[in-house]
Amino acid sequence: MRYAFVARERTHFPVEVLCRLLGVARSGLHDYLRRQAARGEDPDVGLRQELRRCHRASRGLYGRPKLVKDLRELGHVIGPKRVARLMREEGLRGRSKGRARPRTTHSDHARPVAANLLERRFEVGAPAAAWVSDITYIDTREGWLYLAVVLSVQTRQVLGYSLADRMPDDLVENAVLNAWHRGSPAGKDVLFHSDRGSQYASGQFRRTLTALGFVQSMSRKGNCWDNAVAESFFATLKNEEASGVYPTKAAAHAGIANYIHGFYNPTRRHSALGYLSPDQYARKLNAA
Repeated sequence: MRYAFVARERTHFPVEVLCRLLGVARSGLHDYLRRQAARGEDPDVGLRQELRRCHRASRGLYGRPKLVKDLRELGHVIGPKRVARLMREEGLRGRSKGRARPRTTHSDHARPVAANLLERRFEVGAPAAAWVSDITYIDTREGWLYLAVVLSVQTRQVLGYSLADRMPDDLVENAVLNAWHRGSPAGKDVLFHSDRGSQYASGQFRRTLTALGFVQSMSRKGNCWDNAVAESFFATLKNEEASGVYPTKAAAHAGIANYIHGFYNPTRRHSALGYLSPDQYARKLNAA
């Protein structure tokens, strides 16, 4: 009777709340629903199973829009309202992106500063290629790590990154070279945009960009929105992977590598890319 009550009231109240109040397990509820479906009483049982599987595959991150895309790719003719109802009944929720945390940029230096040539042209698929880069902090119980990333504006792919115990000038140079050696040659006169941090303004880094054929661009002073693509990625990373404190630096290295190479680039759906993953969108762009 308790499972029947939860099944009946789940359209009005969260499943986890009902199960907790009645002292029943959600796994038991799913077994009950499967038995009901076997008797022809729940036509959505197969869809519910696919929905839960897609939600687990997304690490519990996807909300309604991305789950709709997943289910449609699996051949289901389904709309957002129905997915929202099934998510509510199954007690599934996506994880929303919080506001990006403030970061410290060492911009009080006498090194040369480039003009803002990118000028917030962040459109995906744009014919004029641009790379963006930034640095953030990763917390571990063994101390801070410093992460520099390089992303493509056109595909939102993380092209390269560098993770180190300190924040020397070559941290960002290593990230750029990793992107280059990964097989992502930018070509001549491609914009490379960053903030005004001292690492990006160093003589060695500027010479590296010139040798690789980049034209350097920097954000205006104190304006984080001029580098919004990189800022947005860091907000996503902090929300979906590095939201807490890693037990060790080795765990942080492994977690971030797995997130970038195993999830973000190849499979994570991106709203700016029409809910394709960055790698999928890059293949589509190259085939056009």
